[in-house]
Amino acid sequence: MVSPSPLDPTRSPAAFYGAELRRLREKAGLSQQELADLVFISGTYVSQLEKATRRPQEDLSRQLDAALSSDGHLERLHLLVRAMRRKQFAEYFVEAVEHELQARTILEYAPLVVPGLLQTRKYAEAVILAAQPMLDEEVLEERLMGRMERQTLIGDPARLLFWVVLDEAVLMRVVGSRKIMAEQLRHIAELATSRQIVVQVVEFGAGAHALLEGMISLMTFDDAPPLAYMESVNVGHVVDETSLVEKCRLAYDFVRTAALSQEASLIRIMKAVEEHEHACHPQ
Repeated sequence: MVSPSPLDPTRSPAAFYGAELRRLREKAGLSQQELADLVFISGTYVSQLEKATRRPQEDLSRQLDAALSSDGHLERLHLLVRAMRRKQFAEYFVEAVEHELQARTILEYAPLVVPGLLQTRKYAEAVILAAQPMLDEEVLEERLMGRMERQTLIGDPARLLFWVVLDEAVLMRVVGSRKIMAEQLRHIAELATSRQIVVQVVEFGAGAHALLEGMISLMTFDDAPPLAYMESVNVGHVVDETSLVEKCRLAYDFVRTAALSQEASLIRIMKAVEEHEHACHPQ
């Protein structure tokens, strides 16, 4: 019998929820599939909850409590997870985070900043402080924890395909410092080289394209219609109207055709790494 993978309940409130769910399930003598059958979900869903790759929902937590005779324990933990999530992310972004966790594919265009799912901690800190330079240290740490926690989605293409098109401005704009930029771009290159993500670059020479007006993230799901998320300064919104999502997807496809190939994009990213490193240590 294969032993279950270890859980770290101290990693986040969601991880603590997952560890408690596993503890209660095993105490009840139930497999993941047996518990899933009791609440009419899949065994995979239970596994994702335990590993904190999927966030708990209030109604489901209540059903799990009933199935496990846990006297509202998981429902109360769900409130803790929700409260922490609202501290970690801007109010307008919380819904998008929930969708991210359930997505099978995420296609993103980034015009100016490295997407949060790919940011190193130092790059993320520089981005957050640029927008809110007087941010309290505790709040900053919560925001960074939230951003780093989101990145657990990256790394398993069987779980999530993440395809990002970066504008060349993302490579050239110095966020934090030249050293931070070199580390950040090298991180993206390593993810692409190990085939954990797909990356393309749209060079300035490509001229005008279909997404000049801003970032977009397109998400598809196993059991729900696709969505689009768009964001500007302090504003973000999820689009679920089918016709609009289709138009957004078409625009994204046009941008991909204007971008460099994956191989050429990786070469361009590494060239930018060298440029930033050279600026740190000029001859």
